[in-house]
Amino acid sequence: MGSVYEGFFALKPACPACDLDLRGHDMGDGPVYVILSLLCLVVPLGALFVEFRYEPPVWVHGIVWPVVVLGLTLGLLRPIKSAYLHQQYCHRSLKEDA
Repeated sequence: MGSVYEGFFALKPACPACDLDLRGHDMGDGPVYVILSLLCLVVPLGALFVEFRYEPPVWVHGIVWPVVVLGLTLGLLRPIKSAYLHQQYCHRSLKEDA
């Protein structure tokens, strides 16, 4: 089984395992919206927990949380995008003009 991604974010024109045409699948901003919603909940709660539990200096928050946000964003984008692709395939919601 091969990856349906070429590079990090872009979908290949066809699935390497089953030759399914992937050009009609359009996720738009859906995966980004889900990640943004999750991060807007998790990161502030994590920052508050760290602040009240360990009381680090402010500069620690300035270093730690941007790295956490970037890591979670890049780490979650492909799985959530793949979940959207799966749902589009299951519900046959393809762009007609592709």
